[in-house]
Amino acid sequence: MKGRWDYVPLKRVITAMTRGTAPNYVDDGPVRVIGQAANQTSGVNWTRTRFHASDVGVSRLKGLLIPGDILVNSTGTGTLGRVGQYVGGPDGRPCIADGHITVVRANTEFAHPRFLYYTLSSQPFYDRIYAEMVVGATNQIELSTEKLSRAPIPLPPLEEQRRIADFLDAEVTRLDTLAQFRLRQESLLTERLFARAAILTRRSDAVRQGAAYRGVPLRRALISIRTGLTPTTLRDKSQSTDSDIPWYTPAAVDDLMSIGDADKVVDQGSRGVPTFPKDSILVVGIGESLGKVGYLDHAATGNQQLTALHTVPEVDSRFLAWQLWAVRDELRSWSQYSRVRIINNGSLSSFPIHLPPKSRQITIRIELDNEREHVLAFRQVAAAFAQRLVERKQALITAAVTGQFDVTTARGVDVS
Repeated sequence: MKGRWDYVPLKRVITAMTRGTAPNYVDDGPVRVIGQAANQTSGVNWTRTRFHASDVGVSRLKGLLIPGDILVNSTGTGTLGRVGQYVGGPDGRPCIADGHITVVRANTEFAHPRFLYYTLSSQPFYDRIYAEMVVGATNQIELSTEKLSRAPIPLPPLEEQRRIADFLDAEVTRLDTLAQFRLRQESLLTERLFARAAILTRRSDAVRQGAAYRGVPLRRALISIRTGLTPTTLRDKSQSTDSDIPWYTPAAVDDLMSIGDADKVVDQGSRGVPTFPKDSILVVGIGESLGKVGYLDHAATGNQQLTALHTVPEVDSRFLAWQLWAVRDELRSWSQYSRVRIINNGSLSSFPIHLPPKSRQITIRIELDNEREHVLAFRQVAAAFAQRLVERKQALITAAVTGQFDVTTARGVDVS
């Protein structure tokens, strides 16, 4: 990293570096626990924190956090090296980091906490973590706190650190706001598609309350309704043969009815394995994604959480898929309660649907498919835009903290 300032070991500018504690997890407790999943570069995701109960006083808790502490994910391969910062909890409860996070605390006589956070967040430092500071076997790697403490970091004067941190706070906030606007646009487009699907398939509340609305049981539209299973003959996709069909789980069904790649396959002739015909509608009948709807454009099978609906020739299967997709919440409310919510086949087959003439079904399906393509196209644009924002943010952070960018004049120094 080339810049205008001297470099010093990280341990020279901190007062503490320690791993968090191994929590005693409880459903609700006096202390919040921040784990690696909750530690995000944009701030702590409080919905993913858990709770800790302890007999010791709060001041004696290992890993107790104070505002300004920097959190570095320190184990595993998924998020190792991710850097976040703790600025205080949402409800006044004390917070600790768990044992998979390294807590770095700035010595404010030498380092501004936000400048230090941005330095550890920069791409060169992240690259250095993986190149020099990781220890352990491939599947059990972790960050060496000793090597981390010796890592060189740039050290401009404290007032310059403050200016850099203020500049980056403003610029990162601006870029994050742009990203949120784009996400909001995407969300509104999807909401509009839901509303259009409900209206066109006559599932909106306003239409269904009209005197002309006629509903029929779902069974009237079906040749078959089949639930999958988990066969003992499953194989990895890499071992597939010409007679195999993909085996899906609810994770393969996205929010726009597409079906992703299957990791497993099974021989289509395997005894007892139900085949879901091409143009089947998949409904998730149990689990977290209860009521989610997908559409198969090829023969397949699936696990016991998936139910396949095969329609009669008089019904356009994709029209029916759009209708069910538009009323996921209603499908969820149709479930039977036991220890878990389940939509069994008998209950599902009695679910009321609207069936206009097939020619009208096809017209509606074409219109909704076209709108879906617009949403997918926008998502591609939004994803590319988000990636450019990430790259821009990282370039600004790296250039600013290494002295390649003069934040007081906003002019690049040795930067192309």
